[in-house]
Amino acid sequence: MIHIQSLSFGYPHTAPILQDFNWKVERGETWAILGSSGCGKTTLLYLLAGLRFPAAGVIQIDGEPLKRPRPRTGLILQDYGLLPWATVRENAGLGLQVRDFYGEDGKHTPKNFQPEKDAEYWLTKLGLNEVAEKYPSQISGGQRQRTAIARTLALSPDLLLMDEPFSSLDAITREDLQHLTLSLCAEQNLTLVIVTHAIEEAIALGSKILLLDSSPRVFENPKGHAGEMEHRNSPEYRELYELLRKEMRS
Repeated sequence: MIHIQSLSFGYPHTAPILQDFNWKVERGETWAILGSSGCGKTTLLYLLAGLRFPAAGVIQIDGEPLKRPRPRTGLILQDYGLLPWATVRENAGLGLQVRDFYGEDGKHTPKNFQPEKDAEYWLTKLGLNEVAEKYPSQISGGQRQRTAIARTLALSPDLLLMDEPFSSLDAITREDLQHLTLSLCAEQNLTLVIVTHAIEEAIALGSKILLLDSSPRVFENPKGHAGEMEHRNSPEYRELYELLRKEMRS
């Protein structure tokens, strides 16, 4: 699904954030990217989204070099990215409206694109029908995040990128949305890459965890997927938590 070879990236007048970086993600896997502030987590996500481009190296998705944003890559940002003047229903259907505008050009919309399920389906699936005519300022943070998820899933993505999407939510809402995200990824066979600064969230969501620092490392977490929330109370969870905490401190 994702194949990165010898990637380097840095902002002007600064040291490289990523240098000779290699990474491989198989279709259907759930990955959490963990690391301290400034290590390049969000930068890597934007590179995968085609919003930034490497100074050196290659990013391939589904065997194709990434040269622009991919129509089948969904990106959900920390601030939800909702239009404040549009209702929940209008926000959920925005992506499909944009694709209709461009037509099936292969650049903004895949050829022969037919959404498997429309925005109305996802509003119902995510429990948003009762607030569909309200504006983002009139609904809760959890409802805003579900609206962003509905808008993304209406486009039938195969790769879902999320940038600290639950960081501003209360603990119960955050856990509920983590569980929902994993369930949807399993149901839709989505590949998930989620950026987080929280060790607990990385273990809850990633069946594999990429610890991003000067020497990136991968940690296997086979129970951290498919909605296995009981994993939080297991000895394996505590052991991995302590290991990641130690690695981040060092």
